Amino acid sequence: MQEYIPDRIKKRVSINKKWEQVKKILNGLAINTVCESAVCPNVYECFCKGYATFMILGNRCTRNCRFCGVLPLKEHTPPDNKEPENIAKAVKLLEMTYVVITSPTRDDLSDGGAEHFATTTKCIKELNPLTKIELLIPDFQGNEESLRKVFEAQPDVISHNIETVPSLYPAVRPSSDYKTSLNVLKAIKQHRIITKSGFMLGLGEKEEEVIELLYSIRETGCDYLVIGQYLKPSKKAVDVREYISPEVFKKYEETGKKMGFKNIFAGTFYRSSYLAEKLLL
Repeated sequence: MQEYIPDRIKKRVSINKKWEQVKKILNGLAINTVCESAVCPNVYECFCKGYATFMILGNRCTRNCRFCGVLPLKEHTPPDNKEPENIAKAVKLLEMTYVVITSPTRDDLSDGGAEHFATTTKCIKELNPLTKIELLIPDFQGNEESLRKVFEAQPDVISHNIETVPSLYPAVRPSSDYKTSLNVLKAIKQHRIITKSGFMLGLGEKEEEVIELLYSIRETGCDYLVIGQYLKPSKKAVDVREYISPEVFKKYEETGKKMGFKNIFAGTFYRSSYLAEKLLL
């Protein structure tokens, strides 16, 4: 029996000259994007606007989160030393005033790739001094030294996603730890850096769990939040348990703002890096 998918879940696909320009630049500089690697539903929209979220440290992950479209890392691949400079060049060519840099989780690297995040940040600043930088980081297994490397690079925003309610971690994020992610958010805020997080709905969470999750994230001092609909990126990923209505998204947005979040984006197609600059306005 074919799954019923509401019309609001379907997104129009189109390309233009800007899309072609973005693809040419990315291919020419051998740059990965989370837009493509994680099968983001907004990829065509963003590329057509000349925007992309860069994925450093390769496009393969050492963990096995069952909601994610990023493929698993099967053998150790060292960081590309040319990548930070190439990304800085891409930011320049695309005239980006705000850029989001993320990565797969790289538990095979001694610092989880933290130094590479820092180097990329510095390269972007040198070539694009007016561009604001947001880093969407993995948990680095909670390693304080790795986090310190990222903090000292002084990005404008650091984001770390909680992804789902704690009761679903064993089924959805078996290689990750909920408390570790909360501690990462606390550490970011303790270093007086603008903090952001995000999670998905539609995986089987209960309303009371979502409210408690909002409280827990806010208690870390997190400033901004993104809530989106989980959409199955591949046949091997977990199934969608529920398609959340716009009214429910609005309810959680209003509830979170009352808790003290400076702004919240909540809706079907919202993702961590989608309209990232506008979230902070």
